[in-house]
Amino acid sequence: MIDLTIKRENLERTIKRCRERNIIIPTFKQMRDPSLIPEKIKEELKNIGLWDVHPRNLFRVTWKNEPVPYGGGFNGVNYMELPSSLTGVKPRIIALVGKWFPTGSHKVGATFACLAPSLVTGQFDPTRHKAVWPSTGNYCRGGAYIAALLACESVAILPEEMSRERFEWLSNIAGEVIATPGCESNVKEVFDKCWELRKTRDDIIIFNQFDQFGNHLWHYYVTGKAIEEVLEIEMKEDEEFSGVVLSSGSSGTLGCGDYLKVIYPHSKIAVGEAVQCPTLLLNGYGGHRIEGIGDKHVPWIHNVRNTDMVIGIDDNDAIRMIRLFNEPAGRDYLVVQGVPEKTVNNLDLLGISSIGNVIGAIKFAKYYELTEKDIVFTVFTDSMELYGSRLKELEEKFGKYTKEDAARDYERLQTIGIDYILEPDYYEKRRIHNLKYYTWIEQQGKELSELNDQWYRWKEYWARIHSQVDEIDRLIEDFNRKVGLL
Repeated sequence: MIDLTIKRENLERTIKRCRERNIIIPTFKQMRDPSLIPEKIKEELKNIGLWDVHPRNLFRVTWKNEPVPYGGGFNGVNYMELPSSLTGVKPRIIALVGKWFPTGSHKVGATFACLAPSLVTGQFDPTRHKAVWPSTGNYCRGGAYIAALLACESVAILPEEMSRERFEWLSNIAGEVIATPGCESNVKEVFDKCWELRKTRDDIIIFNQFDQFGNHLWHYYVTGKAIEEVLEIEMKEDEEFSGVVLSSGSSGTLGCGDYLKVIYPHSKIAVGEAVQCPTLLLNGYGGHRIEGIGDKHVPWIHNVRNTDMVIGIDDNDAIRMIRLFNEPAGRDYLVVQGVPEKTVNNLDLLGISSIGNVIGAIKFAKYYELTEKDIVFTVFTDSMELYGSRLKELEEKFGKYTKEDAARDYERLQTIGIDYILEPDYYEKRRIHNLKYYTWIEQQGKELSELNDQWYRWKEYWARIHSQVDEIDRLIEDFNRKVGLL
């Protein structure tokens, strides 16, 4: 459960701070349905840029922002369909597009849902606490940004080998930026730094995306509903929604799959991870280059009982595709192969982990022999806007990208197979779930009884968390009334 205990002395200071800083906090309902946002706030947003550090941009934590960099309002869900001429498979692959969130990634949703409940209950006091955001990239960016909008100071923690763009941007937003050893998969080193801070500082509260249920809840309630709305528009009477394919990462986005299974009980949830670090597949370890899907453990908020498939994705495929999708020679080749020019011109909407998700969706479609009557959904967490330095590094290492390179990479995309796939039975799911013990009970101090509840009483366990949305919204509305700016 998300702790909603009220700490009144802290809460009074927080209300005063928000009144002084002109802060109004959106509800989950407003993020799900921006038509509920007061007209006064919509008018203010007409003069605010999408990435501006302005408190009104809290109301742009939604999938429904107008896709413009400045002054946009709200429209339908931002999504994109990839044609079979690109994917090489018959089913329709559709994805939500994360670029049109502030910071260019949907992670602002998860970070809002972690910090806001602590703020409106007084558990986090912005006059004396700093929010610590342990992450492998976009989560700490989103956390530092949301904290700045809420007049809170931040400490961002991420591995030293993440993209230069992440560090440069964070240096201007977060009060402190800590680089830990290793790459994308070195999550334990991030956790170790958190323990070090706990022992040496009393001015911090840690919002660990891997165990914060706000992360799961936001995607269950907001992302799940966004996908449902797209399906209502796109899915014809003779078509079927087959499932969602998403990277493991923090497992927050997987919450949308839990929501969709309530509406479409026969749909599946497939979880992707890098073959180079096959944690769910093989209890494994290693390093990889798919930025945004940190691993070597099973997140506390992963509902393993509801997982239907694990898909291994070769990071080399994802890296090759960012060149195919973004280099001029690659785009020209795709057009010649019959990929619509409109699609090609929008392929920069896919960051590295987004391409990993597409590869997972292709493998999912091939494994289940899906047809043109099936729809597979995924999410584009962020765009290539955050990885320009990676393209430069690849050119320095391999040389200028040519038509011959594009031909090889396109053929690879068309011929991706169904290797490294696990369709777990009861005991395979239990094996994966049991991996939580070593990280969360032995290292992070969670209760064994809760680990058992996640397995033996899992439906009741997750239903209790999902039921907290209305109470959180009530607390936000009460907080805004006391602030007195609406």
